[in-house]
Amino acid sequence: MASRIEVRKTYKLYVGGAFPRSESGRTYEVADTKGRFLANAALASRKDARDAVVAARKAFGGWSGATAYNRGQVLYRVAEVMEGRREQFVADVVAAEGLTARRAEAVVDSAIDRWVWYAGWSDKLAQVLGASNPVAGPYFNFSVPEPTGVVAVVAPQESSLLGLVSVVAPVIVSGNASVVLASEDRPLPAITLSEVLATSDLPGGVVNLLTGRVAEVAPWLAAHMDVNAIDLAGVDDADLRRELEVAAADNVKRVRRPDTTDWSADPGLARVRSFLETKTVWHPIGV
Repeated sequence: MASRIEVRKTYKLYVGGAFPRSESGRTYEVADTKGRFLANAALASRKDARDAVVAARKAFGGWSGATAYNRGQVLYRVAEVMEGRREQFVADVVAAEGLTARRAEAVVDSAIDRWVWYAGWSDKLAQVLGASNPVAGPYFNFSVPEPTGVVAVVAPQESSLLGLVSVVAPVIVSGNASVVLASEDRPLPAITLSEVLATSDLPGGVVNLLTGRVAEVAPWLAAHMDVNAIDLAGVDDADLRRELEVAAADNVKRVRRPDTTDWSADPGLARVRSFLETKTVWHPIGV
């Protein structure tokens, strides 16, 4: 029997619910931890970043206006579809991070469980992070958490799947839309996740996923005037991080700096809170 030639893959970006090539036509090679070729990935440009922001802004109104219960259902559906493609995610994590199959299975299971965890919080955030405030007068006074808007996310570089889910899910569960720059050298789990998002119930544009060079794309996201916040979780270079913080300051963009997060630990609500605004409403009693 003749040996079969493996199909070499060239992956695309995920923008607005579709899979376009980079407008520049560029790609780069993705290798495993031993330097062996895995696939070609799209090398995103600043034009791709702008297109992703436009798609996120377009999706923000509908997603933020959905009920919290509905957003929870959608996040849970993402977990369901990931469960169905568990073997592919395990293979991607093994290749990307050099883990044993058993450890990769644990990582994938944790990533799936994390979607479920955040899905369960969707309709509880208002109660936990909001408040009914005591005031001296014939008024009701409420503080209500609301999504910030369009959030740019630089995903963790080492934790290509669990870290990615841990920074994307807390952004979108409250109603934000996002532009996500995947791990530069380990993008395949993120690409597979984009295929899951496209076949789940998540509206197109809520998550837009770019692959490419952090130093090339991140500055355009940080400086973009229609990006309301940025998570620098995957920016390891101190000089680049400072450059991005300065660029973000031009439109008073909310910045979450990287920390020594253990992605396998209980995530808590800190990341969710980072991308919420608090609106306080006064209402007269009896009207």
